Amino acid sequence: MRPKALLALLLTAVLAATGCGSGAGSSADGPVRLLVFGAPEELAAYRTLVEAYEKARPGADVQLVEASDRKDLLARLATSVAGGAPPDLFLMNYRFYGQFAAKDVIEPLDDRLAASQAVDPADYYPVAWNAFRWQDRQLCLPQNVSSLAVYYNRTLFAKYGVPEPRAGWTWNDLVATATAMTRDSRGVVVKATESEGAALRPAVHGLGVEPSIIRLAPFVWSGGGEIVDDPARPTRLTLDGPAAREALKNLVDLRLAYGVVPTDEEVEAEDDESRFANGRLAMLMSSRRSTTTFRSITGFEWDVAPLPIYKEQVGVLHSDAYCMTRGAKHKDAAWRFLEFAIAEEGQRIVAATGRTVPSHIGVSQSPAFLGPAQPPRSAKVFLDAIPTVRALPTVSTWPEIEDVTYGILENAMHRGDRLDDVIRELDRQTRPIFARGEHG
Repeated sequence: MRPKALLALLLTAVLAATGCGSGAGSSADGPVRLLVFGAPEELAAYRTLVEAYEKARPGADVQLVEASDRKDLLARLATSVAGGAPPDLFLMNYRFYGQFAAKDVIEPLDDRLAASQAVDPADYYPVAWNAFRWQDRQLCLPQNVSSLAVYYNRTLFAKYGVPEPRAGWTWNDLVATATAMTRDSRGVVVKATESEGAALRPAVHGLGVEPSIIRLAPFVWSGGGEIVDDPARPTRLTLDGPAAREALKNLVDLRLAYGVVPTDEEVEAEDDESRFANGRLAMLMSSRRSTTTFRSITGFEWDVAPLPIYKEQVGVLHSDAYCMTRGAKHKDAAWRFLEFAIAEEGQRIVAATGRTVPSHIGVSQSPAFLGPAQPPRSAKVFLDAIPTVRALPTVSTWPEIEDVTYGILENAMHRGDRLDDVIRELDRQTRPIFARGEHG
């Protein structure tokens, strides 16, 4: 059984058995348990935040519960809710919180916000804030408002004399650049027709991009298409439209026609983020969260560029928020920490670690985020993208949809499945999942 299917069963079982009221406790005392996941550098950012909070408020006690990855976090949250001992707070992306919102696991924060002297919704980017509204209630408070960007190895670009990506570049520019940066061990460009021979496989690939809906979506939108029939109440994918078909074909052609992205075997052996950090990937499409990892790079200089465009600049929202569980034992103490983490001081602390594009407008425009002391020097790329950013649907079954579509898109990119068959299979497998979903 898939982990996400198991998660849904666990949530259903616990809520049917125990209900999901406000929980037994709302004590003002701690300790506050905060469930998070991330790479070691990301977890270090949250430890820094907790240490600053505890130093500023003697006697406060916040305990980080560190999951190994997102699936581990989802499983831990589900089982802890089922066992009647959930964390007080958890950090989750808007694409995944709907499954918990639909089961009434999350404590609405509207009343606490109305009484807060530290947090004013007007100070935050609406696209991130609104992503965590569910049925007219504010369930979680966003810490970041990232989007996809193209990380690139400036040292490699200079070495091979290839112009660096710039604002306004197109998808065709991306393909041409990735082709020029796909090199063998001698530094010679590897043509797609040559790249399958073991002796001629690239030592450096031009681009890393995962074959997923969240990577595909901004290019579908940029070309004037849609990925679902109704963003608010989706019932099906709409990848059969002309703009979506073009974007999907171009995504899989990065491997099939041009050979600029690593094979599935190569990705299995070394993921794209590690490959970039090790100097074997010229460009990588990723969100702001990669910055903390890449700041440890010492062997080359890197920066970020905006996404390429089809017809217009469009980004896809990447945003995580702090959510309070209904069954939290220390809600007042949890709220005090949440206020600190979301307000200016807390956001400055985490922004300085490189982890976030702050959701707080003032902090995002301050030296805490834009300061040139650490890379990327073009951090403003992330801010320039915010007006163009669109959110993916928050239907409760969206995690299952991402899970199913990833496997189909991965086969399309690496196995060469026919485009019509891919689109048909995506629709066949996801329609029943959409039908089971609840909407915010």
